[in-house]
Amino acid sequence: MEIVELTTDSWPHLERLFSANKTVGGCWCCWFLRPAAEVDAGWGEGNKAFLRSQVDTSAHLGLLAVEDDEPLGWVAVAPRPNYPRLANSKITRSDAGPDTWSVTCFFVHRTARRRGLAATLLDAAVDYAGRHGAVAVEGHPVDTEGGRRGSGDLYHGTLAMFLAAGFDLIEHRGTRRALVRRKLR
Repeated sequence: MEIVELTTDSWPHLERLFSANKTVGGCWCCWFLRPAAEVDAGWGEGNKAFLRSQVDTSAHLGLLAVEDDEPLGWVAVAPRPNYPRLANSKITRSDAGPDTWSVTCFFVHRTARRRGLAATLLDAAVDYAGRHGAVAVEGHPVDTEGGRRGSGDLYHGTLAMFLAAGFDLIEHRGTRRALVRRKLR
């Protein structure tokens, strides 16, 4: 398996991966990149076009897991300032500096689930952020301890997965979400 950065060259892999799921294929991982009204208005092709434009102008959006030229998974990871909706979100705090990166979303194709791919993508995201100057990486995972959740609820990752990857629990954010952070320097 290869982990590759989302670029113009790897864009066709993301297109194939996201077209496999109507929810991901509607959002196109734009939820934290755009205001809610724009995400809703752009559902589908509009969000796809927006994300494609970001690939051309942004240095960092995320990573893809590819095996035998088939895209299997995605993790969105970028400097926190790239995600304007996090500034007003209840799932995070304002004490993270501009050199903190955020892991906002995961998507693993249904045929690749239960292989530990999300954990592999999380490790790759932390390494990637560190190589590009991050002093910390944060996440906003779902706490599954209170009961099993459907795969549609787990696109932020699980608290257990983040803790196993060396993240510290900063605090619970409501009954289902947590704020975690891993210092790199």
